[in-house]
Amino acid sequence: MDSFEPDGNGVANGNGATNGNGAQEALPPPPPVIPPNVVPVRAEGDQPPEPVKKKVMRVPIARRGLANKGQKIQLLTNHFKVGVNNVDGHFFHYSVSLAYEDGRPVDGKGVGRKVIDRVQETYDTELAGKDFAYDGEKSLFTVGPLPRNKLEFTVVLEDVISNRNNGNSSPNGHGSPNEGDRKRMRRPYQSKTFKVEISFAAKIPMQAIANALRGQESENSQEALRVLDIILRQHAAKQGCLLVRQSFFHNDPKNFADVGGGVLGCRGFHSSFRTSQGGLSLNIDVSTTMIIQPGPVVDFLIANQNVRDPFSLDWSKAKRTLKNLRIKTSPANQEFKITGLSEKTCKDQMFTLKQRGNDADGEPQTIEVTVYDYFVNHRGIELRYSGDLPCINVGKPKRPTFFPLELCSLVSLQRYTKALSTLQRASLVEKSRQKPQERMKVLSEALKCNHYDSEPLLRSCGISISTSFTQVDGRVLPAPRLKVGNGEDFFPRNGRWNFNNKKLVQPTKIERWAVVNFSARCDTQSLVRDLIKCGDLKGIQIDAPFDVFQENPQNRRAPPMARVEKMFEDIQSKLPGAPQFLLCLLPERKNSDLYGPWKRKNLAEYGIVTQCIAPTRVNDQYLTNVLLKINAKMGGLNSLLAVEHSPSIPLVSKAPTIILGMDVSHGSPGQSDVPSIAAVVSSRQWPLISKYRASVRTQSPKVEMIDSLFKKTSETEDDGIMRELLLDFYTSSGKRKPDQIIIFRDGVSESQFNQVLNIELDQIIESCKFLDEKWNPKFVVIVAQKNHHTKFFQPGSPDNVPPGTVIDNKVCHPRNNDFYLCAHAGMIGTTRPTHYHVLLDDVGFSADDLQELVHSLSYVYQRSTTAISVVAPICYAHLAATQMGQFMKFEELSETSSSHGGVTSAGAVPVPQLPRLQENVCNSMFFC
Repeated sequence: MDSFEPDGNGVANGNGATNGNGAQEALPPPPPVIPPNVVPVRAEGDQPPEPVKKKVMRVPIARRGLANKGQKIQLLTNHFKVGVNNVDGHFFHYSVSLAYEDGRPVDGKGVGRKVIDRVQETYDTELAGKDFAYDGEKSLFTVGPLPRNKLEFTVVLEDVISNRNNGNSSPNGHGSPNEGDRKRMRRPYQSKTFKVEISFAAKIPMQAIANALRGQESENSQEALRVLDIILRQHAAKQGCLLVRQSFFHNDPKNFADVGGGVLGCRGFHSSFRTSQGGLSLNIDVSTTMIIQPGPVVDFLIANQNVRDPFSLDWSKAKRTLKNLRIKTSPANQEFKITGLSEKTCKDQMFTLKQRGNDADGEPQTIEVTVYDYFVNHRGIELRYSGDLPCINVGKPKRPTFFPLELCSLVSLQRYTKALSTLQRASLVEKSRQKPQERMKVLSEALKCNHYDSEPLLRSCGISISTSFTQVDGRVLPAPRLKVGNGEDFFPRNGRWNFNNKKLVQPTKIERWAVVNFSARCDTQSLVRDLIKCGDLKGIQIDAPFDVFQENPQNRRAPPMARVEKMFEDIQSKLPGAPQFLLCLLPERKNSDLYGPWKRKNLAEYGIVTQCIAPTRVNDQYLTNVLLKINAKMGGLNSLLAVEHSPSIPLVSKAPTIILGMDVSHGSPGQSDVPSIAAVVSSRQWPLISKYRASVRTQSPKVEMIDSLFKKTSETEDDGIMRELLLDFYTSSGKRKPDQIIIFRDGVSESQFNQVLNIELDQIIESCKFLDEKWNPKFVVIVAQKNHHTKFFQPGSPDNVPPGTVIDNKVCHPRNNDFYLCAHAGMIGTTRPTHYHVLLDDVGFSADDLQELVHSLSYVYQRSTTAISVVAPICYAHLAATQMGQFMKFEELSETSSSHGGVTSAGAVPVPQLPRLQENVCNSMFFC
């Protein structure tokens, strides 16, 4: 057991090399036992001669029966039944290669669809009149074969510029103010010739879809469903929609909602084919993406930078924002891609204008003119305000092509991929939420408007789509009984409860503490008085604070780090010793730039528990919520499940059990170089399941698998996340090792389930074995998904489904063990259920017991008096990742970096490490 005693070096933290999860295809390759680029540290069993045991791949377990508990309820869901008549047919998969006349490959997006459309128009007879399902890139599918296995065509496209993404087609200088309009219209190189090669790749039996519905999934069934999804995408592309994965967005201003900063929320639809117990279904849902405000470039920039007029714009920022966006120029109405801005203003920017006729040497005559002079005097176009502003450049690096700003308009439906600000996000939520009834109406209309029944390819597959919502049977689980102070029991109603006239179940004492005010406008004396009074009612004994530290007004303008340093110097000079707790008042709500540096200083340098507030409306409810957070951080508990108190949780109370919540959070899509943050929280003090602690590490950007669960640094040392959590469980649970480890994993898609089961779980098992070779705990692995598109509705009712609603039939997987749970009361919009997938269960839970455990874990979240929509350990993992992510401002790295969206090869760049938390706070619920 010696290996199990904690080694007293605080919280471990760090980052493994890289992780074997490359680009995601529809089905991931079987994960390697050892991720690439990692030198294997020890061979199996440490004895080289022994033959290596063949590793058995784990796959998700099958369903073991349905659950019965709860009150039955009839529901509708946004899945529409699909009939498939032609199961004997085959899809034929062809690979497409596109090249220009000179053999250069076409790598731009958007051109492909135009070229393939032209191939179909021009060579209809050679193609035996076949319809194509083309993915816009390198794959094309037909129902039945084309006449030959390899076909080559040449097609000509006019004016390749104005496609959605202008791939490679460069403006070639037309539009450059070099010649007269008349001459520009006759230019020869506005048409391009393409060589197209279509060659046979594979044959996919439609029978595979029928097999998948019986639970026999295969590579073929995944592919066949992909073909059906491609047909839907193509159907939308032909209507001029913006496509984002399986969602499509029409160019209709009534679907746009301004969220500020020149960004619009654009409402569209998600649609995808799903195999389920009830057969094949089409899942349709409302979906929103962010787009750039179309129209004059200048209006967009003014909104984006929130300034009064174009003369106040920051042009270096504008240049970054505009790069690669598409514009239309007037009066010729041509489309270009922005490559940059001119160095000088329109009135000063010179270029060489060719003249008619030749000079004495027979060379073409040229004169130097300004862009302004050219447009105003040579072209007779009036410019009102562009003269003193930079021009938009749409040319090549060596051959710029300039347009005055006011002649340029942004084309509609261009995606905005940067992270939204807090205000933008709030505005988006406000404007895009829909009550259940409204959503159902919109979806029914969408299905009618899409005219899928007229899509020739779906017809030739023999596919028909029902127009009515699928009916499913749900069950409503009763809310778990809670324990509050003074031994009182309490039953939540409609997923909510409160602490009016009640005490907390385990209140703490707050003795040595102080208040810190960073220039927030606030009456601190009455705030402290009310907090102490409110604490007393809840059972928390709060002594008078040692002092209230007001920020020196001179420091207000200093950078955040400096303000925090100065404040700490002040605290240290006046306090006799380190405080137990600091209450910090911040001047602005949400994203205050003081938050990260303040938390880091307290937790990583001094080990002080701290609570930040931005007091605007302080009332009893507000103070109670603040106290719930403080009590949890200080080691108290606000409420407990009655089954935890007694303890009588099926299987969990019988043997030492640790519950883990795991999550990886990534930078926004526009930031390719912000490290991802992996957080794992673990329960402590078994038999409790309401107390947790967290371990957080950075890892390579956009890597979803957690790579530092087990990190062997020498023969006897492991610096991984798991060791830290297991040791804490051991010391906090009366020197007991967990016999059962229940893992909740957030944020992985179905294509990554095998990696969770084989890469991550292997690391966890290794860290257990490293502590004690003979130790074999049992595992349960459950994935929670929130970003899916299944919704449930109560027929004929304006309300959301009641809290505790669970569905494990009809729309669930034909073979695997999954269920949907709406644990929370949906107050606004339409409830989004959490989709739980049970990938592994060595413990042997019954369906009822497992669903009940998951439901109960939605009631142990210490920050609120409501059931939450996903189990608490996963919420805590999000909170811990977000909070420690603020310790380091990664965004600054990204704002100026040139690589937008390009992923660095994982692990090529060393990832900055997060600081370790001090020993006295590392086991606390600091993230609450």
